[in-house]
Amino acid sequence: MKLNVKIGGKNYNVEIEDLNARPIVAVVDGDRFEVTPENAAPPRVQKEASAAIASAPKREEASPAASSETSLLAPLPGTIIEIFVKAGDEIESGQVLLVIEAMKMKNSIRSTREGKVAAVLASAGQTVAHKQALVEFEP
Repeated sequence: MKLNVKIGGKNYNVEIEDLNARPIVAVVDGDRFEVTPENAAPPRVQKEASAAIASAPKREEASPAASSETSLLAPLPGTIIEIFVKAGDEIESGQVLLVIEAMKMKNSIRSTREGKVAAVLASAGQTVAHKQALVEFEP
């Protein structure tokens, strides 16, 4: 599989040999990497070539649910199945706030910050669009 990946404004040509093999072998701009996925842990990367990709700008670590300072946005379109918080609730970073079903898959949407919920902008059974505001936080 050949991909063109853009990170920090720079394009990389990536070729993945077999996604089902372990380790997964990826060639990035001619440099070979071996990635071994582990259950519930980020991939461990072992490089066999030069350090070209190590100098690439780092991607910001963010939750799949992109958010602004005061709101949590839907990371994908789907239907709200469950909501676990209400206005006034104190929440922690990483806490599951709601579940969105998309393509018959249930996706737990977690808080990107700690604080207090100002408003829940969606309801169970509602269809939401990508990047639609779901929860507002108090500043």
